[in-house]
Amino acid sequence: MGSGKVTDWQGKHVTVAGLGVSGVPAAKVLHGLGAVVTVVNDGDDERAREQAAELEALGVTVRLGDGASLPEGTELIVTAPGWRPDKPLFAAAAEAGVPVWGDVELAWHLRGPDAADWLAVTGTNGKTTTVQMLASILRAAGLRTAAVGNIGVSLLDAVLGEERYDVLAVELSSYQLHWAPSVRAHSAAVLNLAPDHLDWHGSMEAYAADKGRVYEGNRVACVYNVADKATEDLVREADVEEGCRAVGFTLGAPGPSQLGVVDGILVDRAFVENRQHSAQELAEVSDVTPPAPHNIANALAAAALARAFGVPPRAVRDGLRAFTPDAHRIAHVADVDGVAYIDDSKATNTHAAEASLAAYESIVWIAGGLAKGATFDELVARSAPRLRGVVLIGADRALIREALARHAPEVPVVDLERTDTGAMPAAVREARRLARAGDTVLLAPACASMDMFANYNKRGDAFAEAVRELGADA
Repeated sequence: MGSGKVTDWQGKHVTVAGLGVSGVPAAKVLHGLGAVVTVVNDGDDERAREQAAELEALGVTVRLGDGASLPEGTELIVTAPGWRPDKPLFAAAAEAGVPVWGDVELAWHLRGPDAADWLAVTGTNGKTTTVQMLASILRAAGLRTAAVGNIGVSLLDAVLGEERYDVLAVELSSYQLHWAPSVRAHSAAVLNLAPDHLDWHGSMEAYAADKGRVYEGNRVACVYNVADKATEDLVREADVEEGCRAVGFTLGAPGPSQLGVVDGILVDRAFVENRQHSAQELAEVSDVTPPAPHNIANALAAAALARAFGVPPRAVRDGLRAFTPDAHRIAHVADVDGVAYIDDSKATNTHAAEASLAAYESIVWIAGGLAKGATFDELVARSAPRLRGVVLIGADRALIREALARHAPEVPVVDLERTDTGAMPAAVREARRLARAGDTVLLAPACASMDMFANYNKRGDAFAEAVRELGADA
């Protein structure tokens, strides 16, 4: 049961590794196809027991508290994407010659003969926004599509559901790509590469290699970021189909086979007849919400994939105009006393925070949380000229404070020691004190939220609530 397409699942012994959002649907689908399914799961908490009971009622075997040993007779493992490659279960599978697939790989194998093409997007930051922009553009062209993958809509549901699609906009994480050796997209983009999830992948090289898998077997276009050479290197290394092209996107004027920006207009010099001497206008920068530089880059990547699929220029403009970003992504909360308050709680790593900070001229920055092994010197050094002041919160704030002392010693810093629920209102009040009319108070933490909040959404909600209280007092 290698990478060849499996058509007869009857009686196949499949082990599903992990319950959760991907494991439970995978187990149900495989059981429904006639496979003999065993689910193994490390945890044995109340939620796991509830999910196990649901599956056992269908006739699926579930082993809680044992995710290490390979069930006897296993012919295939389907794993949750978050399970690390160094798990003992996978070592046992390798020794026994048992292949390991992720849920994305399973979905790829379960596509029908007239299945929709996949336009795939990966990268350290911007994946979800780009995939949503892409889906909006495809819809504007009259195509039946959905934004799927790591974005919340299961690929299994999209592949096996009643609805028929012309094309799917697929967000793929590095975890998912690691376990998806057979996936071959129509066209794909790697938006950027920065250190992230290195504890899972083991090294930056392994992380980049997994991201690069998205280009394997592309038929029409491998879309890369001109400003991020590592993404172009991945294109060079990819084994693609004959005739597949490298297409770059840039915030500057585009060269041939690139999309870029000229005088506030998004233009295409890749998917036009005479790309040496002509360009096609697609949309205006003002059609992109919000028009921050990294979001313009997202829009160009989405436009490149849509154009690779044959979408007309007008649909790019209409799709971008119709798109509204998710909450907590450089979202304007309010203006108070001439100061703009921006919630970018989704900026959970240094790469995302740097992109956010680059969008504004004079900033009071609210930062901190769980660093996940990150260092902040490069971020602070590049952003220092824009900083009016900094308010630090969270468990690892000292790492940012030390980087500020090294690279921006003249910038005033408020270090809030508290990590209770009142910390965010206190941070917003301190930021207001530091800000002047025309400044931007920016929540772009460069850190994860779990030291103080359930997730980045809750952190952003707390910021917005604190800003609204300021406005009420103004």
